[in-house]
Amino acid sequence: MLFTKALAKQLAKQGIRVNGVAPGPFWTPLQVSGGQTQENLVKSGENTPMGRPGQPAELASVYVELASAQASYITGQIYGASGGRGNP
Repeated sequence: MLFTKALAKQLAKQGIRVNGVAPGPFWTPLQVSGGQTQENLVKSGENTPMGRPGQPAELASVYVELASAQASYITGQIYGASGGRGNP
């Protein structure tokens, strides 16, 4: 988090925005191809208030927003997408 904020301050005068995305538990195809055991897959995300892992499409909107012209004044921020766990 501190690296993102410091880099954002250093690069702002050059017109470069620096932000970070801190996802919580998200389902990916890598998990079923050896990244997780079957037992862990069933429990994935159950410790979040939403009770499930996020889906990649639910995270994509954060990246699209940060790349859009509407986010031209946003820099040095960390966006948490953690199913309500309160991260980062």
